Amino acid sequence: MKIVGISGSIVGSKTRSVMNYLSKEIADKYPEAEFILIDLAEYNLQFSDGRNYLEYEGDTGYVTKTIMEADAIVIGTPIFQASIPATLKNIFDLLPISAFRDKVASMLVTAGSSKHFLVAEQQLKPILSYMKAQMVQSYVFIEEKDFHHKEIVNDDVLFRIERLVEDTILLTATYTKLREQKEAQYLF
Repeated sequence: MKIVGISGSIVGSKTRSVMNYLSKEIADKYPEAEFILIDLAEYNLQFSDGRNYLEYEGDTGYVTKTIMEADAIVIGTPIFQASIPATLKNIFDLLPISAFRDKVASMLVTAGSSKHFLVAEQQLKPILSYMKAQMVQSYVFIEEKDFHHKEIVNDDVLFRIERLVEDTILLTATYTKLREQKEAQYLF
């Protein structure tokens, strides 16, 4: 099982801290899963210009191909100005319309206000649905008050991340098994 985590901003540290915790959780409890963290701050990505994702080279080609090869995607995003960062939106624009078909997607959201949970509901979920993702319905929403010195200090948040990892792994394994059974019905 190949899982790709996306830390969806080029600024700030909270989302990356959360993604690091998620990475450790997967490594500790599901060592058989291959986890790759793509922190958009570490890559020089081109803006989408409508080309097929396979035509991009360099960092952009690496990021898009890695995402397309994944069985599951975990999107970590901060909320800026009541929206997802442009860097994360650019990732979606670089990929084909049905990029997440047969993939499970889950979300971790960091925000300064409790009202920003609506961004995940009204912006991120519709994009993932449009791109054909099988979504883990519950996501982890983390507020400013849940951090201290770039570390998560709320035990409930840590528990919710553990549960998100478990749900993502279980849903991915289930969909993979169902897809294999359906493909086995065809004798070619």
